Amino acid sequence: MATAKPPPLPPRSRPQNARAGRRRWRNAVLLVLVVLAVVVAVFSDEIMGRAKAGAAYGARVTCSCRYLGGRSLEDCRKDFVPGMSMVMLSDDPEKKAVTARVPLLSRETATMQPGAGCVLARWED
Repeated sequence: MATAKPPPLPPRSRPQNARAGRRRWRNAVLLVLVVLAVVVAVFSDEIMGRAKAGAAYGARVTCSCRYLGGRSLEDCRKDFVPGMSMVMLSDDPEKKAVTARVPLLSRETATMQPGAGCVLARWED
């Protein structure tokens, strides 16, 4: 009786495929970072301008709503125009001030001034 030898095992190619997959993933991440850097470099003035205007708008409108209209901070958010979901609000009742932030980009504060309404802090360019 003859016994057949089992067929030889195929060479292990898994580590090579894993390395290729990791290399592709790394290249894709690098490409996304380069594209993002180019977009930021080209549009940085526009992005910063919009962030500053959005934060100023948010602070001013919310301060007026809160201290002239007597509404809650959460209720005042309803007055925002579409696209202002990134603006974060904080309230300082002692100073009667509202600060609006666009994370990592801009922060503006509006304070209730008797006889003048809500006034933004001076901008420094």
